[in-house]
Amino acid sequence: MSSYDDAKERPEHITNILNGLDRYNPETTTIFQDYVAYQCEYDTYDCYANLALLKLYQFNPHLARDETITNILVKALTVFPSSDFSLCCHLLPPNLLTPTPNTQASDLAEAVQKLTGLNSLLESCQFKEFWNTLDSDDLYADLIADVSGFEDTIRTRIAGVTNSSMREVTRELLEGFLNLTDDKFDTFVKETAGWSIEGDVITIPINKDNEAKPTITRESVKFDQFSRQIRRAYEQPA
Repeated sequence: MSSYDDAKERPEHITNILNGLDRYNPETTTIFQDYVAYQCEYDTYDCYANLALLKLYQFNPHLARDETITNILVKALTVFPSSDFSLCCHLLPPNLLTPTPNTQASDLAEAVQKLTGLNSLLESCQFKEFWNTLDSDDLYADLIADVSGFEDTIRTRIAGVTNSSMREVTRELLEGFLNLTDDKFDTFVKETAGWSIEGDVITIPINKDNEAKPTITRESVKFDQFSRQIRRAYEQPA
């Protein structure tokens, strides 16, 4: 997945809107909505543009589209462990985020709450539970249906987290992380992740994140910084 956070590949007309006053113009809502659909279809991602659209929805709730909101949240899931999902949620109405007791939740509120649950599982590295939850309800399949390559992208992100935190992992545990088995698992581990399989253990090459190194912190503190405190310690009380 490519990211437009650096604005190098963002379409020019989107860049012009984001850099000008038109980003607050309700008439640009349809342009941003089409752009979200483009991101879903072509496996790209532009958090800045998506946040701008959610901000427009805040000011113009009558223009909001449930499908677009859920697609933005699903796309934000695919870039964990970043904080994009939380940023998007901060621009949503509170009633969509928290279940209201004794009240029938709207379809959008239910969708947002389910996606929030998935995000919590990813953030807490409960990857096997994430896949189990994703497969537990047909509503999840409907929510991610528009986002091309969702599952493969999530697997790649999980592999990235694993790559930065482990040196070795058992096959059984990693199969649960990736929701893959047999040949599909072997292919992903060797060709996509670039790791080696030795029996029931997957070995992850040393990198700057998973290599344990002692860290020595040196602080330079000058004596005169404490002169005032030392002087007060010898002062006679009034």
